[in-house]
Amino acid sequence: MKSWFHSLFSAYRPQVLLQSLKPFSSMSTTKAIWNSKTNVIITNPTLLIMESCTTMLELKQIQAQMTCTGLITHTFPLSRILAFCALADGGDIQYAHLLFTQIEKPNTYMWNTMIRGYCKVQIPTIGFSFFGQMVRQHVEMDGRSFIFALKACEQFTRILEGHSVHCLIWKLGFDSDLLVRNGLVHYYAEGGFLSLARKVFDETFVRDVVTWTTMIDGYATRTCSDEAMKLFGSMLVSDVEPNEVTIIAVLSACSDKGNGGVGKTIHEYVQKKNVNCSLNLLNALLDMYVKCGSLTAAKETFDNMKVRDVFSWTSMVNGYAKLGDLNSARKFFNDMPERNVVSWNAMIAGYTQNNRPGEALKLFHEMVETGLVPTENSLVCVLSACGQLGCLDLGQWIHQHYLNRRCIQPSVILGNALMDMYAKCGSINSATELFGEMPERNLVSWNTMIAGYAGDAKQALTIFNQMKTMGLKPDDITFVAVLSACSHGGLVSQGREHFKSMTRDYDVEPKEEHYACMIDLLGRVGQLEEAYQLINKMPMEAGVSAWGALLNACKIHGNVELAKLSAEKLLELDPEDSGIYVLLANLYANKKRWDDVRIVRSLMKERGVRKNPGHSLIEVEGEFHEFLAADKSHPQLEEIYKVLNEIYLFFRLECYLPNILMNIYAYGDDFL
Repeated sequence: MKSWFHSLFSAYRPQVLLQSLKPFSSMSTTKAIWNSKTNVIITNPTLLIMESCTTMLELKQIQAQMTCTGLITHTFPLSRILAFCALADGGDIQYAHLLFTQIEKPNTYMWNTMIRGYCKVQIPTIGFSFFGQMVRQHVEMDGRSFIFALKACEQFTRILEGHSVHCLIWKLGFDSDLLVRNGLVHYYAEGGFLSLARKVFDETFVRDVVTWTTMIDGYATRTCSDEAMKLFGSMLVSDVEPNEVTIIAVLSACSDKGNGGVGKTIHEYVQKKNVNCSLNLLNALLDMYVKCGSLTAAKETFDNMKVRDVFSWTSMVNGYAKLGDLNSARKFFNDMPERNVVSWNAMIAGYTQNNRPGEALKLFHEMVETGLVPTENSLVCVLSACGQLGCLDLGQWIHQHYLNRRCIQPSVILGNALMDMYAKCGSINSATELFGEMPERNLVSWNTMIAGYAGDAKQALTIFNQMKTMGLKPDDITFVAVLSACSHGGLVSQGREHFKSMTRDYDVEPKEEHYACMIDLLGRVGQLEEAYQLINKMPMEAGVSAWGALLNACKIHGNVELAKLSAEKLLELDPEDSGIYVLLANLYANKKRWDDVRIVRSLMKERGVRKNPGHSLIEVEGEFHEFLAADKSHPQLEEIYKVLNEIYLFFRLECYLPNILMNIYAYGDDFL
């Protein structure tokens, strides 16, 4: 056992590691947080000054004074010098290391300080090497030695070092120390080793609030919400009262599960037990209500908050944006006393996800103008908006400016967003090139490429087969893309086979979108009766997408009676959709059934439905221009109408006028 411990800890020798260590020194002017509470009553004037030290320059002046007076030869003053260098925001870990090597007999506190200091600057290897030296040199340890060693182990990618510390804890008899056991639970939970954390937890006979909270938070952080809630229930019947941090962890579990009912019960518990309602706890409540869709409760919580920060405001923006109430979201956004990039992201995402991409891009430009640097979430939302609008130029600029120019390798999420943007903007070659360069792909990557090639059925199905060869299991989104490709390519037999394989081979239950794709596929090739039968066989009530696909197929193949039936079903689902009336009237007009055209137009007037005015959107040198039908508001009105008149004359020459007149008869003034 002895040789195993010594061989492991001897691998961490600071003398060797320091040779490759880069200088690390913080020049922060923020107040130092190194001077934690001490039981020692300080009366020496130099040491009192030491407690308010903030920079290395001040520290060296104090050290010089201590050297001149001989105070530096005493253990406590020397430990304070070392603590500042290793732990203060304005300290210098290398200076601390140099100072430590000059101390003849450093005590346990000094060793612990060095381990803790290197963990603070995220150089855990050297921190752990100090712990290894303590083992080899038989330095007396205390519970905090193991706590700081485990903190170093949390920054390693493997568990071997943590296991070794755990074994040493048992060997030296520190397993009965509650502080150390709590540190073990935290170490395992933080690393995601929840079964090991729970084992230590269950073997701990005396537990305090830290023990319970650490385990509950470990479950909540790793989205094991049910386990977190069960453990919280056990805590409530124990003799340990939850504190503010416990409640925050449990609320996080409620948010993850979307369980607003349980979250409300916990809120009532907080009020009943008079738990300290700090800003963090109130923000956790607010976040829980928002994520559970309880906007009324969220608004009430927000209104009752005496102090709010940027997180509080952003939660409300995010909540209303996800609900689709963008006016309320924007009001909260505009009223925010301060904003950070997360606030901007919430509002931009709200516009993007609610089909208002133009406003999303406008807000993105405003955010950049304020000097904020977009995060990955910002770029993902903006690229989605570019895809919706077909703004290839802006999407390419984002790719070039934020990724290529800065030599940043995009994450899988950002790479997928770029591919999706290129595909939707018609630049499928750029999407394919990006797909080929991605070092890591997930199912979304493959789905994006299949959907991007939906107009090229053969290529889409080739990518689908490649994906299956790679061992990835398709999901419902994959099959929407595959069936859509079959529909565009008129591949009836292949479409049927893929539709059957969903449940047969992959245990994916078809949703309405999949039935709509099949109806569209059958309708495109003229098999309208089979498409109609499929609608009647759907296990769920057919919605707008299914009946809309059949109506569109009826228009293509001129089946007026089935179109009438489809339109009636669609109007039951959405009587305010002017497109349904227009499509049916157009079909009647093509068959020269003018009486039926008049009936449809009369029905629209009776119901107060007006055809949405046609509009177009173009991007010119980064600026968006939107035009409504008969628009006369653009500053370049004369030049635009001059070109339109030339196009109109060209149509007349090409004998397109009869079709235009027919449409005018069908739609009346709304056509113009």
